[in-house]
Amino acid sequence: MNSHATHRPDRLAGSALGLPVAVPSTALFTDRYELTMLQAALHSGAAHRRSVFEVFTRRLPEGRRYGVVAGTGRVLDAVENFRFDDDVLSFMEREKVVDRETLQWLADFRFRGDILGYPEGEVYFPGSPILRVEGTFAEAVLLETVVLSILNHDSAIAAAASRMAVAAGGRPLIEMGARRAHELAAVAAARAAYVGGFSTTSDLAAGFRYNIPTVGTSAHAFTLLHDTERDAFTAQVQSMGADTTLLVDTYDVTTAVRTAVEVAGPKLGAVRIDSGDLLLLAHRVRQQLDDLGAHGTRIVVTSDLDEYAIASLAAAPVDAYGVGTSLVTGSGHPTCSMVYKLVARAGADDGADDGELVAVAKKSMGAKSSVGGRKWAARRLDADGVAEAEVLGTGEIPPELAGRQLLVELVRGGEVVGRESLDTARTRHIEARAGLPLSATQLSRGEPVIPTEFA
Repeated sequence: MNSHATHRPDRLAGSALGLPVAVPSTALFTDRYELTMLQAALHSGAAHRRSVFEVFTRRLPEGRRYGVVAGTGRVLDAVENFRFDDDVLSFMEREKVVDRETLQWLADFRFRGDILGYPEGEVYFPGSPILRVEGTFAEAVLLETVVLSILNHDSAIAAAASRMAVAAGGRPLIEMGARRAHELAAVAAARAAYVGGFSTTSDLAAGFRYNIPTVGTSAHAFTLLHDTERDAFTAQVQSMGADTTLLVDTYDVTTAVRTAVEVAGPKLGAVRIDSGDLLLLAHRVRQQLDDLGAHGTRIVVTSDLDEYAIASLAAAPVDAYGVGTSLVTGSGHPTCSMVYKLVARAGADDGADDGELVAVAKKSMGAKSSVGGRKWAARRLDADGVAEAEVLGTGEIPPELAGRQLLVELVRGGEVVGRESLDTARTRHIEARAGLPLSATQLSRGEPVIPTEFA
């Protein structure tokens, strides 16, 4: 909101800072049944069969027209930190999670397979193979829960953020949801929101860990602390300079705006409105600021905003929006319902070698069936270069789609090869969204903006 309140740390992001969790590793971010499957598969001899798992969703949240891939970088961190150290193994032995032979196998566990996926910031649709994990059954099955927990959460936040960014029409968006979420989820949400189009966050942990610009000035408590509103404004301006943002709705907005300009002068950075009829107040405050000569003073609005409230303020003289609760809860859709399914495995005699893979799939009378086979994905464009279909298939990709493939290499032989900056993912999302039909940006309910086809 202003130069005095914004901080962008000059340091590395991601795994270079360590995984932002208060446990020794990510190995226990899993469901017990994955370990019991591992034990049984080790006993049967099938654990070492080469296997392919895919992450996808069967449908988008109701009314959504596209999804946004987010959390990929966190998945890579989680895979690197998926280690069964002595404390973890002792816990599992004490709780009798698995037998001693399985514990011995886990003691040396490192994921040594391959992971491909849609790059972070890309859009996706029903059936899109968002992530493909290849390795032995034993090593790939263990990653299911941690992968899904990251991608489901982060992609839901990024999708909400993308819709809000569209509604904001280029005006800056501030992520302010830390106090409305679990403390670690809040950090992940700020990261995902940045990918989806938010400019800054109020969460210092997110700024520290992911190099996201941070902002913040004062709350109503600061005004209430002082004997008068003028005293509060004077203290803030003397401390932070005239370019600060003053909160003007603690008492009477009109009086507060006049006092703010008297204290800070016409170079006051911004005023923030956090309650009331935001549309009406924004117009009144803009007129008042202009009448007082504060033509450059910006107006920031907060107060339980979502994409619909932001869109309703499109014609208002608002310069920035602060969003909290609706953002960190996915604006009504806190998960993407992604699943992690085995789609192919080696035959009985092929083990972990490079033998032919056998397609496998769940059959169901309901809507929970899946399509077998290791898939490629490509986005077909129309004559104007606009996306017209998400095309999936197995085997050889048609030559006309070869240059439009969506999956990229993320992990090769257990080594991360696809890590990239958040700014790269953020830019990619802007470009991917711009490549969709214009109706993708409508906030009205609708079907996925392009169909999914199987070649």
